[in-house]
Amino acid sequence: MINIGDILETITMIQDEHLDIRTVTMGISLLECADSDIDRACEKIYDKITRYAANLVPVCNDIEKEYGIPIINKRISVTPIAMLAAACPSQDPVKFAHTLERAAKAVGVNFIGGYSALVHKGFSKGDYGLIESIPRALAETSHVCSSVNIGSTKAGINMDAVAKMGKVVKEAAELTKDGNCMGAAKLVIFCNAPEDNPFMAGAFHGVGEPDCVINVGVSGPGVVSAAIQKAGDCDITAIADIVKRTAFKITRMGQLVAKEASKRLCVPFGIVDLSLAPTPAVGDSVARILEGMGLENCGACGTTACLALLNDAVKKGGVMASSHVGGLSGAFIPVSEDAGMIEAARGGHLSIEKLEAMTAVCSVGLDMIVIPGDTPAEVISGIIADEAAIGMINSKTTAVRVVPAVGKKAGEELEFGGLFGSGPIMKVNTSSPARFISRGGRIPAPIQSLKN
Repeated sequence: MINIGDILETITMIQDEHLDIRTVTMGISLLECADSDIDRACEKIYDKITRYAANLVPVCNDIEKEYGIPIINKRISVTPIAMLAAACPSQDPVKFAHTLERAAKAVGVNFIGGYSALVHKGFSKGDYGLIESIPRALAETSHVCSSVNIGSTKAGINMDAVAKMGKVVKEAAELTKDGNCMGAAKLVIFCNAPEDNPFMAGAFHGVGEPDCVINVGVSGPGVVSAAIQKAGDCDITAIADIVKRTAFKITRMGQLVAKEASKRLCVPFGIVDLSLAPTPAVGDSVARILEGMGLENCGACGTTACLALLNDAVKKGGVMASSHVGGLSGAFIPVSEDAGMIEAARGGHLSIEKLEAMTAVCSVGLDMIVIPGDTPAEVISGIIADEAAIGMINSKTTAVRVVPAVGKKAGEELEFGGLFGSGPIMKVNTSSPARFISRGGRIPAPIQSLKN
């Protein structure tokens, strides 16, 4: 039976507490499009994407109007393009990026992800050329996002890839320095990358996925924050229960949208990613949730414990609300996209070292952190290696999305706009890890990888 109180509560969540569907992402397999002639491959890619995703945006818009649920982004993820580049290794892979850009514009999506490579155990044909081309591909397109998986719990960490990605991040920022270094903001380096993640910039369509699938990412940090504020001075167990119940309600909305989009598009439903993804809007912040639990500022001693509680409670509540949960699922801590994180970083309460500790218990990793433009490539590689080690040892997804602000120093600001927000440029320890990074090779998989 429909309860009028539940209806009013949902309306309040949407109108006053920033509850939304952050993304409906259509995953499309491009494996059948591989061809030794890159122009033929690009033609097949464009035809398949525009055929499968022709109605994605109109259907999402219709659902949004009918149910009154905001759907902020409509996106596409595709098979890692390095796999298609392997069929035509002597040709310029940036042609694939231009094709993805053209297809994204044709169907009207916000982003298209999958200009990606999976190199956690080494490079295969197509991988190295694609990775070399990433800075150019991101500079020459506006909708294309890129990711590289450089490690996993099963494989260890590919340190040759780590060394390479430090340079790629620097070059991506440099080539887009006149556009707020946006190239680096569209690039994620993963350990244990999930194949069904609907969130950009790290979304790609994994090889174990069906030909086409609908994945949905929900978001509601403002709703969770409001629920904690209303609870007053209860104990920590009660806080965990409040978060679980709230996550359940948020995820049910995501399940509804996912099923409806799947039915109308005649595409299988994949997963709901029940992550709390913040925005720069006031009242839509993960940092404010942590402060609502009793911290003076996000970054204070106790922050990691609060985040661990939040992440676990979100998963426990959300998993009961959806038939299939996947992706990243938990709490994101992207500094430039979270009003509370921005304020904490500006005030000196939140450092990269503290954020690294927090990534051991959050959903993803060091996300949307702006660093000085003169940060050496080997230091960026060291950041990537540290973050990958946390993911590898803890059997969880971790990632690095740092943006070197070309021409700017610590304490200044870099303005992205939109959901990317603005980033205070954070101080980085520049003691050199160059000798360690230059050794290359592979960090062996940890003992916990031998679960078989």
